[in-house]
Amino acid sequence: MIRAEYHEIDGAVGFAEVAGDGPPVLCLHTAGQTGAQWREVLHALPAHGYRVIAPDLPGHGRSESPLGGPVRDLRRHGRWLAVLLHRLGAQHPFVVGCSIGGKLALELALDPGVAPRGVVAMAADAHNRRLSVRGLERSLEDAASPSRSDRTYLGTLACVGRAVGPERAARIAAMHRREDPVVSAADLIAWTSHDLRDRLGAIACPVRLVAGEDDFWIDLADTRWAAGRIPGAAYEELAGVGHYPMEEIEGFPELLATWLRALGPTEEETGDG
Repeated sequence: MIRAEYHEIDGAVGFAEVAGDGPPVLCLHTAGQTGAQWREVLHALPAHGYRVIAPDLPGHGRSESPLGGPVRDLRRHGRWLAVLLHRLGAQHPFVVGCSIGGKLALELALDPGVAPRGVVAMAADAHNRRLSVRGLERSLEDAASPSRSDRTYLGTLACVGRAVGPERAARIAAMHRREDPVVSAADLIAWTSHDLRDRLGAIACPVRLVAGEDDFWIDLADTRWAAGRIPGAAYEELAGVGHYPMEEIEGFPELLATWLRALGPTEEETGDG
């Protein structure tokens, strides 16, 4: 059973869906999106012995907009998530994220208050060179234009992998076009400006970096470089997959379960709740 959790954090109500029992798995969505990206994981991963937590980051989905407007700093999202985990009694979670969620997962790996037992970071790098803050700021000038929705739809179709069937690709794009472009731009500014390069060597938990071979949002060489700077990190490229593995791959929850087992045991530790 999936349950809804609402918690007031920093003066605004935040939302997360939670399912299952066992070691917690925090699942972090991409720019402009919501925890709905993890709906298949919420339904299927608990059968493998995990407790799935899929929040809507502040200003996304059913989480209220934060005081001061959309968040442009991933560290602020990290602090919000640390409070949410505490409220849910989720200690030492696995953290799984994609795109901005993947980079945020790496940021949480450096937070001793979260102390993840393992991280799966998809479509993530230490420092993104494909976008510029100036260009993203300029894109906000037409944020109210109906064409922005069409560009999101068509752009999403373009960045899913070649192995994704047309019906599944269209469903992913239709979900993505519902995003708020102002929030999406803030997310991408946070993603682009957040630089982890000098801190990767301090990550102590097990990490798997995953990249789709067809993902043009990141440079695969940058992701491989990041993996090489994290002690003991594993790196995997997915053939025919683009920027959204959890949405593109049929049977993704089973694949995720294998990655989690490789990171650490499924036995629940004392006090995880």
